[in-house]
Amino acid sequence: MSITLLVLIPLLPLIGFLINGIGFRHIPKGAVGLIGSLAALGSFAASVAVLLAFKESGSQPQVALLFDWISVGELNIPFSFQIDQLSLLMLMIITGVGSLIHIYSIGYMKHDLGFGKFFSFLNLFLFFMLLLVLGSNYLIMFIGWEGVGLCSYLLIGFWNKNTDFNNAARKAFIMNRIGDLGFLLGIFTIIHAFGSVEYTEVFRQATGLPVGDHVVFAITMLLFVGAMGKSAQIPLYTWLPDAMAGPTPVSALIHAATMVTAGIYMVIRSNVLYTLAPATLEIVAVVGAVTALFAASIGLLQNDIKKVLAYSTVSQLGYMFLGLGVMAYSASMFHVITHAFFKALLFLGAGSVIHAMSDEQDIRFMGGLRKKLPITFITFFIATWAIAGLPPFAGFFSKDEILAHAFEHNKLLWGIGVLGSAMTSFYMFRLLFLTFFGSFRGTQEQEHHLHESPASMTIPLVILAIFSAVGGFIGVPEALGGTHQLAEFMSPLFEAARQVNPEAFAATALTHSEEFRLMGISVVVALVAAIVAYVMYISRNAVPAPESETRTGLENVVYHKYYIDELYDTVFVKPIRTLSSLLASFGEFFIDLFVEGAGKLVKVLSNAGRQTQSGSIGYYVFAMVVGIMVILFWNLLLN
Repeated sequence: MSITLLVLIPLLPLIGFLINGIGFRHIPKGAVGLIGSLAALGSFAASVAVLLAFKESGSQPQVALLFDWISVGELNIPFSFQIDQLSLLMLMIITGVGSLIHIYSIGYMKHDLGFGKFFSFLNLFLFFMLLLVLGSNYLIMFIGWEGVGLCSYLLIGFWNKNTDFNNAARKAFIMNRIGDLGFLLGIFTIIHAFGSVEYTEVFRQATGLPVGDHVVFAITMLLFVGAMGKSAQIPLYTWLPDAMAGPTPVSALIHAATMVTAGIYMVIRSNVLYTLAPATLEIVAVVGAVTALFAASIGLLQNDIKKVLAYSTVSQLGYMFLGLGVMAYSASMFHVITHAFFKALLFLGAGSVIHAMSDEQDIRFMGGLRKKLPITFITFFIATWAIAGLPPFAGFFSKDEILAHAFEHNKLLWGIGVLGSAMTSFYMFRLLFLTFFGSFRGTQEQEHHLHESPASMTIPLVILAIFSAVGGFIGVPEALGGTHQLAEFMSPLFEAARQVNPEAFAATALTHSEEFRLMGISVVVALVAAIVAYVMYISRNAVPAPESETRTGLENVVYHKYYIDELYDTVFVKPIRTLSSLLASFGEFFIDLFVEGAGKLVKVLSNAGRQTQSGSIGYYVFAMVVGIMVILFWNLLLN
């Protein structure tokens, strides 16, 4: 495999960032969009070439050393890239979906004054995410990890003249730092336990440890704290819905192709360690299931089109962690892939709607858009069908596989997953019906302005819709007469984990008839939820209540997102702000005491000294005589 080709994958977006970042005030918009998109497309082409070379060479993992990096005592950390099944899958998602988002952004951001800056940030985002998945050790992963955090801050607060948007960017940055602390402590513990951060060396040593080792438990828990922050799991999820403040293509990039998938990637990459820590896996599964249900319930009553999708992302990430917790690693990765297709499509479709609605995001003021935006409607419908888990679209296969593994592991977790699936179907069809069906509820000016988006925006929608429809066929279960090509491709990744805990990788005990029943239940539940949404919002023409209307009981609690933000504000933000004010006042007091006090003392002394410079000859003679007398007396006393 060519190292040059491998290096080009992250290097091209970095070059795009540098060109557009340095020259964005001078480069024409057309050239900026072209440079940014070609950088992403070039990276995608290089990724495809590396994938083909990997298969031709026998699909064996390879580590490419670029240079010696850190050497402290016995700790040597090279800067090298690792190519295997997992990194290749992530490369295809990041560069493939990322390229479509870049092309879409040419049309969506055309009139924005910060067009060049926006594309430079997008390219930088891709660069750090590619670094994260290409690195052969935890330290390079951490650099990429922090880099995507920085880029999310820059892009969420891209329209930085709006204070609310700046607050959302700060919230994302700070909450991610909490998780990052856990990740960093996990890396330190890995160095202490194994004397290395290289994946191959750490996992080689780990295979000699017993299942349930307490050090591995500590490492996996610390790493999971990092994953909770980056992938927005309870209790570190509240930054993600607020991240909607950024431009819509940013939302698509964060939710589908880059940042939030980092936590899933990290756990799958560390599958040997997690397999050795069943207690951690139980916690991962519970956190994932609860997050999936909790976020889905909030999505039921949201009226901002992007907020609904944001809570949907949190919920879908919960399903991925549920899969990881029950050791369905490949199933979770399967859902990462399908989710990248339909979630990018949903966000870009929402962007097309917002573009047509003159920046209106409240679905209560939409309706009847399917005739004015036919391409957006059809593609959005496909994505809705896919995320609802209805066959034969992509989400059905991946979500059903996670639920089947959850059923084998714990019936309660499966029940929570099915209930969350029903909620997902309801809020997504609610969103679809209120946006595209019924009569238009916006203003006359908005209605007059309604139009389908330009080709630069609709072509990515169509491509993503095709993948959302057929992407699930890479993982058709045996019960449906297929072969799980993705699981077969990923199987070598879990060889070491299989050695340390063979029972955990035993073949499924479910019979085909049981699998059919489970599929039937999840499909029926999703269909019933969709029909309920249809009856409410199509047959009865119901429209969600305005903000001014009083809500009571549970509806009010759910509508206000369980008051979690208010709780965090009361428990953490306000006390810390008060403490900061006290410390600031305390510091200012001492600064005033010493700095201003010294200044005042000098001022008093200088005033006194100034009095001696009166310009009077008589005064000077008198002072001289007094001075001579003092000197004489002083000498007499000393002698």
